[in-house]
Amino acid sequence: MPLALFSGGVGYAEVLVILAIALIVFGRRLPGVARSLGRSILEFKKGLKDVQDDIEAEPEDESESGNAKADVPPAQNDSNTEKKE
Repeated sequence: MPLALFSGGVGYAEVLVILAIALIVFGRRLPGVARSLGRSILEFKKGLKDVQDDIEAEPEDESESGNAKADVPPAQNDSNTEKKE
């Protein structure tokens, strides 16, 4: 039964052969590579969470600044006042 990822007819036996070759080639470095990959994934997830938190916090910041603007009375504009000559 071929894997969905390898729709070109590569089966489980071929994938096991590829993994065995990778294990032989990388040997002792494989645990270090896996550890680095795991740390990279964690950092990526933390970055995504920070961005999501910033996006969720953004509407709150806008509503607070909108309330501050409503407390300030509008400035008088000279063009709106009538001038008596």
